[in-house]
Amino acid sequence: MQIGPRYKKARYLGAPIFRKTQTQKFAFRSQKKNKNKKRGRRGGKSEYGRQMLEMQKARFNYGVSSGQFGNYVKKALVTKGDNAKNLLGALEGRLDNTILRAGFAPTRAAARQLAAHGHFRINGISVSIPSFKVKVGDKITIRAGSMNKAVFSKLEEELKNTQWPSWLKVDLEKKEVEIVGEPGVADQSELLFDIRSVLEFYTR
Repeated sequence: MQIGPRYKKARYLGAPIFRKTQTQKFAFRSQKKNKNKKRGRRGGKSEYGRQMLEMQKARFNYGVSSGQFGNYVKKALVTKGDNAKNLLGALEGRLDNTILRAGFAPTRAAARQLAAHGHFRINGISVSIPSFKVKVGDKITIRAGSMNKAVFSKLEEELKNTQWPSWLKVDLEKKEVEIVGEPGVADQSELLFDIRSVLEFYTR
């Protein structure tokens, strides 16, 4: 998925959706830009415009195409249960996102590349599809032939400083990730976008 200059895109969306923009410098410049906009703007965005912006934040946050994201939303809407939790579960449960959350990659783009190159195995089977949906009980390990590659040379040290979500259990010694709960964000206030507005955008 071609995103373009990440800093510029994050400033446009008004949220630090990429790892490199999660800095104090970005927050300061965003606040300054928002103040300048308020001075020069006569009216705010329409409800449709606001919902579209939230949709774009969510899509770029997970690095999926417009078509992929639309399919995730459609499936979430027809699945029983809370639509917001269904959508978050589908997005968070992607293999590339799981690799990122577990601390096995520094960015989502890196996680996607590692997954696509077949560096990981799920329950002993090689998987090279970044969008592969993990489920409770799955165990993700690094392929034996990839363990000594430079990209994983500092993994053990980095994992010691990683905070994992409650749905993941990481074995530092084995460098193994186990899915122990339904993928998702426990506190939706942690999200960089409004999940309800995203769903409303698709149900207008």
